[in-house]
Amino acid sequence: MSQQPVQIGIVGCGNVLEAYLPQCEKLQQRGLARVVVACGRSHQKARALALGAPAFATDERAVFDNPQIDLVLLLASMREHGRLVRAALSAGKHVLVEKPLATDLSEAAELVQLARKQKKHLVCAPFTILSPTFQTIAGRIGRGEIGKPCLGRTRYGWAGPWWSEWFYRQGGGCIFDLAVYCINSLTGLLGPTRRVMAMTGVAIPEREINGKKIKVEAEDNTQITLEFQEGAFATVMSGFTMQQYRSPAVEIYGTTGMVQMLGDDWDPDGYELWRNDAGCWQVFKETAPDWPWADGLRHLVECLHSAVAPLVTPEHAYHVLEVMLKAQQSGREGRALSIDSTFVPPQFEAAAGEPAHLMHDRTRAHVAEA
Repeated sequence: MSQQPVQIGIVGCGNVLEAYLPQCEKLQQRGLARVVVACGRSHQKARALALGAPAFATDERAVFDNPQIDLVLLLASMREHGRLVRAALSAGKHVLVEKPLATDLSEAAELVQLARKQKKHLVCAPFTILSPTFQTIAGRIGRGEIGKPCLGRTRYGWAGPWWSEWFYRQGGGCIFDLAVYCINSLTGLLGPTRRVMAMTGVAIPEREINGKKIKVEAEDNTQITLEFQEGAFATVMSGFTMQQYRSPAVEIYGTTGMVQMLGDDWDPDGYELWRNDAGCWQVFKETAPDWPWADGLRHLVECLHSAVAPLVTPEHAYHVLEVMLKAQQSGREGRALSIDSTFVPPQFEAAAGEPAHLMHDRTRAHVAEA
């Protein structure tokens, strides 16, 4: 077990830095890690230092070539992920990269192999499977509390970014930016997929970005259907077309019950459980309201100190990437596509003796009495 703090180098100082630096500070307070340097564009220096970065550089070699650094935190733009992950692994560093792992499937496969060869951890966002609420739901499903899972539904979207054209250009789109969370959560709960079919399109052909009108090229609206290796089906509804919503983030329907996560899968707000044998809704309040969606950093650092493998695996990230790319292809071609990759899903145990508020289903009670 390591006793020395994990030395962290950051590459990418955009908006996402605001979520990760507070996690770095918490780890430093616990004596588990410390940031050595953050690398970004020159105009980002003042902001990065104000957020708590101890030093700043504009050359990424200040991170990759630094022998002090154990772990590279990659927060750069999506198109740069593959190149930067390769550079960090080749330099002998552990890597945490924001989603997606890469934007090209063959490149992602090479990165997974490189991580194995280098014997370094490669952890990729999203980190939805790390939330206590997600793990409790997964544990209940795994123990058969809703029977055999048959159907699932997820959603995540909003009105769309206004600060960067990339989201609407080729290579961007709502699947890479938003649906990735839903796909990560569904595969975390139901396991690997074997087929995907999608409808994708441009619902709003013109957007205003930083006061400039642009033509939208990448999908901003999508509906994805997944078939899982265990036989369940699930849908993903996502887009830069959702102004508001008041629906569960994730719903899983089984042969003897159902469970649904409230809020968003990256920001859960408790969950609800229905079991036929109980005949009532069990409503569970959120037990970790401050759980951060950047929790993968804490998880990886603790794994390094404990010398255990992270729950978040590169094989899972690769599988999610294949699903996303083939969903885009399916939307263009109008046909179902097979998924070739697989991964071993993590196993979770639900917390025992959770307090629950019971809501009896009045409709069911009325029918029974009649």
